[in-house]
Amino acid sequence: MRQTPLSGVFGVENAGHSWESLQQAVDRVVAIIQSDPNKDRTDRIITRWLKRHLQRLGAEVHLDQLNSLVEDRDMLADNLENLVKKERLEGRQEGRQEGDWRALEEKRKTVRHLLSFGVLSNDQIAAATGLSVDEIVKLRIEDKH
Repeated sequence: MRQTPLSGVFGVENAGHSWESLQQAVDRVVAIIQSDPNKDRTDRIITRWLKRHLQRLGAEVHLDQLNSLVEDRDMLADNLENLVKKERLEGRQEGRQEGDWRALEEKRKTVRHLLSFGVLSNDQIAAATGLSVDEIVKLRIEDKH
């Protein structure tokens, strides 16, 4: 299938909200523009469209100086790379938060299990699980209801 500027635009739109996918799609559209017989005109039109598209996606990028995807490719690549790094960092933070939440839930489950034996004190359970005595008391109260 022949790659056209329009297929490049669709590729950018279909990249969704992943900055990494978007960066790859932009690289493809630049290659398409470079081989287009009306390169300068196509470049101007798609560059204007891409700037609006990035604004709609909420990209925090500085594109005021972006006038040509072909000539300013490195500047755009740097902007997109920063978004990719930010996206990965946020993903890692979300992953850590999810992991912390799961670990806390596991500890609470363990506390409830220890409470069910009815032989350990709040201090002993706190020492065994790493949760505070206040949290143990709260779980003890919750389990009575």
